[in-house]
Amino acid sequence: MKYVALLRGINVGGNHRVPKAEFQSVLESLGFHDIVIYINSGNAVFTSDHQPQASDVQTALEKHFGFNIPTLVLSGEKIQAIAAAIPDSWTNDAPKPDKSGQKSDVLYLFDEINTPDIIEKLGHKPEIETMIYVDGAVLANITRANQSRYSLLKVVGTPPYKQMTIRNITTAKKLAELVEA
Repeated sequence: MKYVALLRGINVGGNHRVPKAEFQSVLESLGFHDIVIYINSGNAVFTSDHQPQASDVQTALEKHFGFNIPTLVLSGEKIQAIAAAIPDSWTNDAPKPDKSGQKSDVLYLFDEINTPDIIEKLGHKPEIETMIYVDGAVLANITRANQSRYSLLKVVGTPPYKQMTIRNITTAKKLAELVEA
């Protein structure tokens, strides 16, 4: 069966470096195969003959790299369900001088905060942004013009923020495609 490992807080600003080849090597040492590392932000799709535990992956990564790496492991089916829930009209446009376009993210949730009320805890502002809870994630969308008022900017560093890992919708959709391949 296919699974996806999502690492939190790596390769950001040159800190907590996790090179793709070493990440793959750690996953191979755990007996996983058909591993695809997607971009260097802590995304791996792999096959396992048994249900992998995030704690086992996290422990192996910590032992190899020497620092804590919060890790989510989700089934390929859950990754696909989350990606399928992203509204078709949502995009993740590059910032433009006229502030047109959208920013759309998937907030993958650790078990501790994987409940529908997480949207309220994030300070959701329905007048400027859309947030949709699906099991395992919050889908978030805001116009680039309102991006400076995005709820997520106020939760950085808070306990809920430390219990999620965020990917843009382009990455979320690609991970679902890689599970399918």
